[in-house]
Amino acid sequence: MRMIFRCDPALSAHLPRPVPARRALPDWLRAMPAKAHSQIHGREIRTVKQCPPFVDAMAYGVSILLPCDVAVERGAFSWDWDIPEPSTSGHPRAPLSFHVAAQLPDTPVARDGLAAIKFNSFWTIELEPEWSLFATHPVNREDLPFRTVTGLVDADRFHDGGINFPALWTRPDFSGVLPRGMPVAQVFAVPRSAPQLEFETFDEAHRTAYTKTVAEVLATPGVYRKRFRARRGRLVSE
Repeated sequence: MRMIFRCDPALSAHLPRPVPARRALPDWLRAMPAKAHSQIHGREIRTVKQCPPFVDAMAYGVSILLPCDVAVERGAFSWDWDIPEPSTSGHPRAPLSFHVAAQLPDTPVARDGLAAIKFNSFWTIELEPEWSLFATHPVNREDLPFRTVTGLVDADRFHDGGINFPALWTRPDFSGVLPRGMPVAQVFAVPRSAPQLEFETFDEAHRTAYTKTVAEVLATPGVYRKRFRARRGRLVSE
């Protein structure tokens, strides 16, 4: 599987490249202790930092990064980004644009008639045949002051235009700077063919295996990580 990212040649030296999501893990996860005291248990218990599914989901796929600092002051966005004129007609220069509130009628994501922001794309993305691009909010990143809207794009066919990432601003009282390089979306390739669903009841072998597996998981820390977690290959960039 290849994911091909392309950009306007005039902007190549000015854009942060998309990176493997494991390289964009937040500081709060790195700083989190592996164990914390639980008053309910009366002892130290493992935190989510030791939960492979939690961490693996955050590290999966590719992070799309904000191309420049964006200052935010109670709903007003501004930036000072000195880049050359793109050599491609119709190409954006601003890191953000907007979707008007009228595009979100009666949806759960609508927020009191407010517009949605849109993180403009400075990279096109091409996938191999029969694969689509699943784009979503950076996984488990509730600390970010926005919520990227999830979308699915057939990027094996649509790859000559940028894929933008709309988002709902969730912190109307926020004042500060969204830094260059901050992840604004997490993307990964998914097969377009639908799976065949099959349903069965446990036979004796499955009942025995279930009982044994659950008992081991409850009794011994790290069973999933040591025995079941697959080694993940690192993304390779050219």
